[in-house]
Amino acid sequence: MSNQVILSDKLSEKQKEYMRLVAEIMEIRKRGEMPLAYVRTYGCQQNVADSEKIKGMLAQSGFAFTEEPEQADFILFNTCAVREHAEDRVFGNVGALKNLKRRHPQILIALCGCMMEQEHIANRIYNSFPFVGLVFGTHSLHHFPELMYHSLVNGKRVFERGNDDQKLYEGIPVRRDGGFKGWLPIMYGCNNFCTYCIVPYVRGRERSREKEIILSEAQDMIASGYKDITLLGQNVNSYGKTLAQPISFARLISEIDSMDGDYWLRFMTSHPKDCSKELIDAIAGGQHISKHLHLPFQSGSDRILKAMNRHYDRKKYLETISYAKEKIDGVSLTSDIIVGFPGETY
Repeated sequence: MSNQVILSDKLSEKQKEYMRLVAEIMEIRKRGEMPLAYVRTYGCQQNVADSEKIKGMLAQSGFAFTEEPEQADFILFNTCAVREHAEDRVFGNVGALKNLKRRHPQILIALCGCMMEQEHIANRIYNSFPFVGLVFGTHSLHHFPELMYHSLVNGKRVFERGNDDQKLYEGIPVRRDGGFKGWLPIMYGCNNFCTYCIVPYVRGRERSREKEIILSEAQDMIASGYKDITLLGQNVNSYGKTLAQPISFARLISEIDSMDGDYWLRFMTSHPKDCSKELIDAIAGGQHISKHLHLPFQSGSDRILKAMNRHYDRKKYLETISYAKEKIDGVSLTSDIIVGFPGETY
């Protein structure tokens, strides 16, 4: 049975009302002619797509945007829990805002994203960075305006994390960055639980968006002039499994590819265990689909792959690559490798 829920009219209207209330408050708190927001994104393309939703809600709350945090009335860092360097940069950059907040106490500083879904990180932010007024995790994005409103009105710190209701919310406004390359999420979360990966814990379990909604957004992007469209998911190859009427990722990408227009269609990220011949055939026969396959193998050792909980072996991976080379003319292949995994030997 499908576990996704389209953002209900009632909830949507509720958040729209909070956007209106935030706009009224910011008219009083703004430092310039209009309230300005600074949004900084760390990590993967899914975080970029999430930030585009946050910017969409901010735009409807009366904000314009700046690339200079010193000019902003609202500062938000969308964080990544996968890359250690990104975590270190977040702490350093947040710490650097202390003096700015002291000079301009009305500025609201916020943190969101995958890092905030980790209890020890949220506790560190709470105890070490008292000037951060709003913290929320990946599962709270759909009611960000409400959280922002309470932080502004009450003057108290708002922390919300760990409230994964296993649902998928639609209807959130999007303000895309740029007009050439665009991101189109098709699913959220992951069910693979690779032993080295935190994604299922900070992003939740797999939830696929309805095909009709994705096709509509793809058509809108093409009509708006986007030339490079990337379908996003923690494991796009698993798309459709949670829908009431399951559909394969190969079928989805083929339906988008059939749309008229001048554009390239890409996707990320693929898992080797789910990379089917059907998908490879769809890439080979596509008129808009990029002839590129990013397929992380992580290790060439069956023993290590088992320890990683990857659910494929060396033979299966090489068979998939051989089939791709055979079917896709001029295919380009890229991958990811983990070096020094626990238990690995020379």
